Amino acid sequence: MLSQVDVFHDCFDQVDAPRVSGRTIHPLSSILFLVVAATIADADGPEEIECFGNERLDGLGRFADFPEGIPSHDTIGRVLSLIKPDQFQQALLYWHTQLCRTHHDAENQADEAGDSDDQPVHVAIDGKTSRGSYTNAEKSNAIHFVSAWASKHGVTLGQTEVDSKTNEITAIDELLDFIDVRGTIITLDAIGAQKSIAKKIHDEGGDYILAIKDNHPKLAEAIRDHFELVHEMGLTKHGVKSKKTIDEKRARREERFYAVCAIPSEMKAMTDLWAGATSIGQAITQIEEGDKCNVEVRYFLISRPAKVSEFATSVRSHWSVESMHWVMDVVFHDDASRIRTKNATANFTFTRRYVTTLLKRDTTKRSLKQKRKKAGWNTDFLEKLLFAA
Repeated sequence: MLSQVDVFHDCFDQVDAPRVSGRTIHPLSSILFLVVAATIADADGPEEIECFGNERLDGLGRFADFPEGIPSHDTIGRVLSLIKPDQFQQALLYWHTQLCRTHHDAENQADEAGDSDDQPVHVAIDGKTSRGSYTNAEKSNAIHFVSAWASKHGVTLGQTEVDSKTNEITAIDELLDFIDVRGTIITLDAIGAQKSIAKKIHDEGGDYILAIKDNHPKLAEAIRDHFELVHEMGLTKHGVKSKKTIDEKRARREERFYAVCAIPSEMKAMTDLWAGATSIGQAITQIEEGDKCNVEVRYFLISRPAKVSEFATSVRSHWSVESMHWVMDVVFHDDASRIRTKNATANFTFTRRYVTTLLKRDTTKRSLKQKRKKAGWNTDFLEKLLFAA
């Protein structure tokens, strides 16, 4: 039976080596192992990865081969700029799958694949700009990524760079080609609310909850008018299911109201243009903090039956991908990173997302920052994070 270390190297042997055969001294899988391990252990960027490797060479030698010592930061940066991001992502995700199979019993394996009770898996898709990746004086050409996040399992499923000559809609379409949407509920902000994207999700066996705003003015107005009417006439009387939650912490009060119903007949001609559309939804958030009160009302087009608890959970869970963006900036200093060399930005960004998954799976009552620090100091803790998924 393969050890966990062997499994790692088997996964990363699937990544095409970008260097000339016979002229390399560092195994590719060892370099990639070093990158992942160092990123867990609070290293940000090639220089810090090299430094970490030199300080922890003896411990790292238990898991990877470094016959000529730790590669230089130039070598690390060059390798990550040459390997294909889609192959690197697939290798990381495959490694994660193998770890889970090793450490979970059969019931948990089924849950990892998509919930043993056949409940759909929520996947949030959203975009983020790596603000430090600009090259012009106006800072206007920073690289933007769209990523997919399985909120319940805390796993990044993939990311796609938004090409400067296209837009985020094209990147979302490409990302949907990368992930398996069967048995999922995909949530997307207004920019992703496109008929072509809805059709792709529906045709491939997934469901969607799309935020509808003024980029579809007639549909947005129709949904808004319907909910305003049923609030006046009575929600239950018009087949609307609703739910309200209240969270209070110190001086902050969050009140959330969710309503969902089948698409009304007078709206069918409009919504029939959206493949699979079945329901419409409304989410009202009121946040009171001190003497300030902020109210936000959002409307949605849904390809699922009108289930208010499922709708509320999915809409609320979409925030988790935005929380991931906060983690990337605060814990991994993503916005401060000045890396921009071919594929290097994409590969480093996905490494940070993947490492976040490993850090969050550890149940130790420490912050993510503290876990990264400890992993840098303690090889046993680093090994636990790497191999005890």
